[in-house]
Amino acid sequence: MNFKLRQLEAFHALAQTGSITRVAHSLNISQPAASRLLSDFSKCLDFDLFKREGGRMVLTSESNYMLPEVTRIIESLHHLEDLRQNLSNQTAGHIRIACLPGFATNHLPVVLAQFLRERPGVSVTIEPDRPERILEWVVGQQYDCGITEAFAEHPLIQATDLAIRSVCILPEGHRLGEKSVITPEDLADEKMIHTRRDSRFFAHLSRVFSKSGVALKTWIEVRQFTTACEIIREGEGAAVVSALDAERYRNNGIIIRAFEPEVSHHVSLLLPTAGAASKLTQDFFDQFKESLAPFVLPPDVSS
Repeated sequence: MNFKLRQLEAFHALAQTGSITRVAHSLNISQPAASRLLSDFSKCLDFDLFKREGGRMVLTSESNYMLPEVTRIIESLHHLEDLRQNLSNQTAGHIRIACLPGFATNHLPVVLAQFLRERPGVSVTIEPDRPERILEWVVGQQYDCGITEAFAEHPLIQATDLAIRSVCILPEGHRLGEKSVITPEDLADEKMIHTRRDSRFFAHLSRVFSKSGVALKTWIEVRQFTTACEIIREGEGAAVVSALDAERYRNNGIIIRAFEPEVSHHVSLLLPTAGAASKLTQDFFDQFKESLAPFVLPPDVSS
């Protein structure tokens, strides 16, 4: 059969209204145009679509038998149009996010919940892993964007590097809690919880302590800042961590104080350069970047 979608719409409207005049009104066309659509559709099917009874156009038995399938097609077209509008308005679609494990449990869930609240048709996949894996996934476009630590350049990656300020965290009731700014000298006698020794952040922190003439007393080495926060919330140790991670624990068992000299923690937001990011991905990317603004250091302060 060589029928057109407009003919299906006219037939569906006829089934609902029983009048050529109303079909024309429904499709926003003239009555002759509506009659032509129905006539051509009838010729295509090789049977009558309707018969006249009491001034009303009533579907034939063949048409009634066909009507449910036509209705399904029309509803599918409406659904497709709704989907098109949702994708255009960024209210539907799917985002695949690869991130460091710390982000999967801290900050990202809050930003994502806010982002999805206005987009009920959007679904998300979050995959936490190490930086090398995140890079591999984004380069291969297996994931739409990545959230990782300090990133070296790659020709297939568009990276936004942000320096996050650091803070000192202490257990509630700690003797240093009266100070507004903590220095390495203040921490000379403290058992320190810090990131792994091969991390860029630990190297910078060690240099700061060394330049101040203070030995950094290693107690516990951790991979994530949130682990340090959890231990200190239990009343033990001290740490210098990303302000972003510490914020979750504000008024929740730890003291947060400024730390000087500044030790920045670098976060990189990744997009593949091959193929433009979808509007939905770009919108999320921009919103996540904006959410980090309160914690980002000015370029002349970061290191």
